[in-house]
Amino acid sequence: MIDLKVVHLNTYDGNGGAGRACLRLSDALKASGIDSKVLVYYKFGQNPKIDTFSKSPLQKARAVYNILSERYYAKWLSKSVKTPFSLQWFGRSVINHPDVKNADIIHLHWVNHGFLNPKFLAQLDELEKPIVWTFHDSNAFTGGCHVRYGCENFHQQCGNCPILKISGKNDISHKTWLRKQKAYTELNFHIVAPSKWMAASVKFSSLLGTRKATVIPNTIETKIFKPYVKSEAKKILKINPDKFVLMSGFMPSKNDKHKGTPYLIEALEILSRRSGIQKENIELVIFGNKENAEMPEFPFKTTFLGTINKDEHLAKCYSAADAFITPSLEDNLPNTVMESLSCATPVVAFTTGGIPDMVKHMQNGYLAEYQNAEDLANGIEWLYHRPNKEEIQKAARLSILTDFSEEVIAAEHIHLYETLIDLQPK
Repeated sequence: MIDLKVVHLNTYDGNGGAGRACLRLSDALKASGIDSKVLVYYKFGQNPKIDTFSKSPLQKARAVYNILSERYYAKWLSKSVKTPFSLQWFGRSVINHPDVKNADIIHLHWVNHGFLNPKFLAQLDELEKPIVWTFHDSNAFTGGCHVRYGCENFHQQCGNCPILKISGKNDISHKTWLRKQKAYTELNFHIVAPSKWMAASVKFSSLLGTRKATVIPNTIETKIFKPYVKSEAKKILKINPDKFVLMSGFMPSKNDKHKGTPYLIEALEILSRRSGIQKENIELVIFGNKENAEMPEFPFKTTFLGTINKDEHLAKCYSAADAFITPSLEDNLPNTVMESLSCATPVVAFTTGGIPDMVKHMQNGYLAEYQNAEDLANGIEWLYHRPNKEEIQKAARLSILTDFSEEVIAAEHIHLYETLIDLQPK
């Protein structure tokens, strides 16, 4: 293996799925002997493994200005929908940073919110280095949205955007598409899609449909997210060890579109009315809920764990559950699904996005028909009545060790990096 210096660029340090995936990959690469660094636009935490472009008070102030401006203007120009949209009007150059200049590979992750707009992305071409870009959502190949739902405008040149207040053929989404097209003609980069669904989405896009994309999943810390004895984990959460525990993540409100909360509520209502289901034997546990959030009523006893900041404790929470339910309607490769499976807890989810890359139907979980609350309830009931729960739990853990472990994912990235370096003009 050749010596490699890899620098990962992300807007934030570990808050959000992309930030966590970026740091996990860097740690996995370092464990495999690679010189890997993470550089972020704005650093919230104190993790010494992460460096930032915004160190001085002036740099921090400018970053905050860019981030807030980007978010404010996007919100002002968008309808009141819960679909994130980026204008990418603000940005900053990174090509003179010593870690970027000295790297053999520049690996981009989530670079929105005033960080790398199309102009500064194109500027990376001046460094004449291989560039890898992991798509943690759809923004790189749309005119602004991060989550597409049913919109297919990105198949053409965007425009007539359903998110914008002022929409038309030459609206902001189309103009953003044109800016991206110009930048991409100047910049050669290799796409990494964490899921088959994301790779297929890229192929449909007018911006990047002809580009090469390699499917390499995100990884996870398998020594942290590991199984604990379920009865003991339940005791830690002060839950009766005999209870059948359902777990789900934070849901902002009944109206939240992206996370599919209404389907979860409906599925639980359906489940509670079925014969053979003992309501008093089931407990719902929700983590990550924010204070003062509008929480819906559930038909089962519900425990709210709040925000969990320590991964070791989060692993025990997953281990306490007999099933993790995610009613998400569009997700690339959600961390919560991977974390749950790694802790030997089966997952019940809709057949959408990258979830089928992780959940194998009736092997380590249950894939319900998309937007079908009845089938979501079927999945929970299937696990509830399973006589061989331990076999499914073992299959969940094994699926992560086999396909998503640090060693496996690091090796796939290293192979890609070496291939790209070999293709560089000598």
